Amino acid sequence: MANRFSVVLVRPEIPHNTGAIGRLCVGLGVPLHLVRPLGFHLDDRSIARAGLDYWPHLDVSIHDTWDEYLEAVNPKRMMMLSTHGEKSLYDCRFEEGDALVFGNESSGLPKDFYGRYRESLFRIPMPGEHARSINLANAVSIAAYECFRQMI
Repeated sequence: MANRFSVVLVRPEIPHNTGAIGRLCVGLGVPLHLVRPLGFHLDDRSIARAGLDYWPHLDVSIHDTWDEYLEAVNPKRMMMLSTHGEKSLYDCRFEEGDALVFGNESSGLPKDFYGRYRESLFRIPMPGEHARSINLANAVSIAAYECFRQMI
């Protein structure tokens, strides 16, 4: 199962979210890609606290730019998770080699992604009336485990 898909965080801002996502990636055996700028230092204690002793086992790559990520990884397909997606995550049929891409906590994906990757935008259904979005670490967990579920 290892490395059947990957998780990509574009410009993450909150270290404990990234730490929790790293721990999740270790548990699923999938790589984590971080695209700069990062809102924290990788030696931040919050990452270590959230990632516990899993962080040394994480397959993590840091990319200076989105284009650098694309060139280095050349993902088969990208599934962009956003509150702006019109299609439900649960309508997505995941395939080996997919990259699950998430924006940052305060502003989501870079603005140009909404036009550039329109067909790849998916949302997590939220039937509640008063929430704009859910925590990034929770969103990654939901999407990653749906991807995992489809591949087992």
